[in-house]
Amino acid sequence: MSVGSWIRIEEQWNRLLQEDILAVRGFTRLLAAPLEPEDMMVHEEDGCPPKWHLAHTSWYLEDRILLRYDASYSPFNRAYDGLFDEPRPFRGLLSRPSTREIYAYRDHVDERLLALLDSPGEELAGGFRTALEWGLHHERLHQEELLADIKANLAAHPLRPIYRERRERQLHVPPYLTWHRFEERLAEIGSDGPGFVTDAERPRHKAWVHGFRLASQPVTNGEYLQFVEDGGYRRAGLWLPEGWREVEANGWQAPRYWEQQGGVWHAFTLSGLRELELDEPVCHVSYYEADAFARWAGKRLPTEAEWEVAFPQPAEGANFADSGAYHPAACCSANGELLQQGYGDVWEWTCSPFTPYPGSRNAQTRTGGGAGIHPHPFAVGFGGGMVLRGGSCATPAALLRPSYRHALPPAMRRQFTGFRLAEDLA
Repeated sequence: MSVGSWIRIEEQWNRLLQEDILAVRGFTRLLAAPLEPEDMMVHEEDGCPPKWHLAHTSWYLEDRILLRYDASYSPFNRAYDGLFDEPRPFRGLLSRPSTREIYAYRDHVDERLLALLDSPGEELAGGFRTALEWGLHHERLHQEELLADIKANLAAHPLRPIYRERRERQLHVPPYLTWHRFEERLAEIGSDGPGFVTDAERPRHKAWVHGFRLASQPVTNGEYLQFVEDGGYRRAGLWLPEGWREVEANGWQAPRYWEQQGGVWHAFTLSGLRELELDEPVCHVSYYEADAFARWAGKRLPTEAEWEVAFPQPAEGANFADSGAYHPAACCSANGELLQQGYGDVWEWTCSPFTPYPGSRNAQTRTGGGAGIHPHPFAVGFGGGMVLRGGSCATPAALLRPSYRHALPPAMRRQFTGFRLAEDLA
């Protein structure tokens, strides 16, 4: 290949990265656009203020990329290191810097990144592009956390403010539940690239999968309501011991954001409080709740290997954050012979603990990536949580692939989490 051809390839690669920067950073702004300045600094105890997400993702790109790969770069404000490197106990007191200044910070970082990609190729040696891919991956993770924090903040407000108006539901025929049979086999799961993947997905390896059946769709609100009304939250025998402790300690009586008004169940959404839609996937349930429901139903949760075998390719038109709905949708196909909603709508709990794959070189990996990479804000390290698959209505589509592993503490309910059932072949 001639030098001229190589330079043109480098320039095309840089243009694609510039487009990615504009798209990812712009989507974060889009998510924050409906918020008032007063909304920007409030947070629940286990969350972060919206403007902290806006600043932290900029600080990350500045600290991990600009300061390392741009010799002429000076920090926008060195005092930001102590404010935006990690969530701090005082993060809810950050009236300053103002939201306007944080947006100026974002503009500054974006302009320098874009300008750096206009530089000659030799100035971008030493892993710059890989570091930038990680930086954009990190921001996509925070986009989902931003939506989760916005929802928690608005739900806690007595006026129940609306983040965005509800989109009208598409007409659909409720599907019938079927069970899909998978014979035992030696499967391959995980990824070895060549595209961008996290260390938690490596290496691709063989896993023996016993025969199983998998439900054609996630458990719905209507199905879960039967569990609630059958006393599911009052029957200790259905729960793992640590799960039952969570029920008693936190007074759980239903999924997060469910409440009764006049004897009718409602759910708080980013479009406000509305009557429970029975055919939508149940959302904001912990692993413990999913496990208890499965036991009540005489089923179990799938393993992550079973899930990956069942969903080897992302579905077209899945309900990710890119759709702008920010809420799980009811299944829009009446064809129960198809496996549906494996991607988008709700993260699906599996019964697999988050552990390294055989042959993994990084036993400290979190879902956010490898050594030196900031992890997913609410994820856990190996050995500290349970694996979820498939993404949700708050997950950017570019984040997901069949091998992607998300992990959360088993009591976590603030993310858009649901589940589907499995059973062993008799």
